[in-house]
Amino acid sequence: MKKPTPRKSRKVGKKSGEINAHPLPIKYWSHSSLMAFLRNPLAWYKRYVEKVYDTPVNPSSVVGRAAHVALQHFYGGIGKEGAIALGLEYLRDVPDFEINFGKAKTRRARKEKRLQMERDYVQAVGFYLARPPKHDVLGVEVVAIAQVPGLALPIKAISDLVVRSKADPKALDIVDHKFVDSFSKDRARKTLFVMQAIFNYYTVREKFGKPVRRFIVYECRKKKNADGSSQMRRYMIDFRNYKEEFKIFHRLINDATAEISRPRLYLPNPSDMFEGENSFDIYRLGLVTEE
Repeated sequence: MKKPTPRKSRKVGKKSGEINAHPLPIKYWSHSSLMAFLRNPLAWYKRYVEKVYDTPVNPSSVVGRAAHVALQHFYGGIGKEGAIALGLEYLRDVPDFEINFGKAKTRRARKEKRLQMERDYVQAVGFYLARPPKHDVLGVEVVAIAQVPGLALPIKAISDLVVRSKADPKALDIVDHKFVDSFSKDRARKTLFVMQAIFNYYTVREKFGKPVRRFIVYECRKKKNADGSSQMRRYMIDFRNYKEEFKIFHRLINDATAEISRPRLYLPNPSDMFEGENSFDIYRLGLVTEE
């Protein structure tokens, strides 16, 4: 595998250690890259340093992406039917080699699986668009990078929607959509939601130059609830109540940056349900050496 382009390192606070002279292999942290590094360092290295994106994703992820495409167009001003059609077009354009079909090995089995994916997609988006949340939308699929004081690397995030806050007319809210098989148990206290929220908080604040009040997560369950209850749940993260989490976020980012700044071995995590086998194959073949 090719060596990463050298970048100048920066120092972080003493509590998180100091970055040494070893070149930093990445230009910024994102929520997905940070979680990938914590979950499976070797898979992270392959994807975010070597820029190799050959690991197939599961059908559920493809359905979720297609649903995001539909909502992107819907909140961008296209009608419901048109938005659904564009999401379906995206789903159909994903080639078979990018999908992990699991036990569906034959051509016929894969075709049946793809038809099921289309049905799941149409149902999930239909649940959401039956009564779509109303917002004063200021931005759709907002991509932004922020250099945050105290962090050794910039951070990057993509926000599904940036809207005018209903809690504070002078502030912004960030809206995130998740299409899930089951609802989250921890709701707004879920650490994964909070960490993602802080990435979006800093990047949206920098891009729009306005205070950011809340991070709103809408979970839409793809399968119909047997008891007839709502397919949608909303989780609200009011940033005023998460001061301690911001401190932990800063510490985690700087500790992770210090960790990748030194010569190290990138080891696989075979228990990773997403990329465990692939990362162990890379390790077995010795394709990554010490950095």
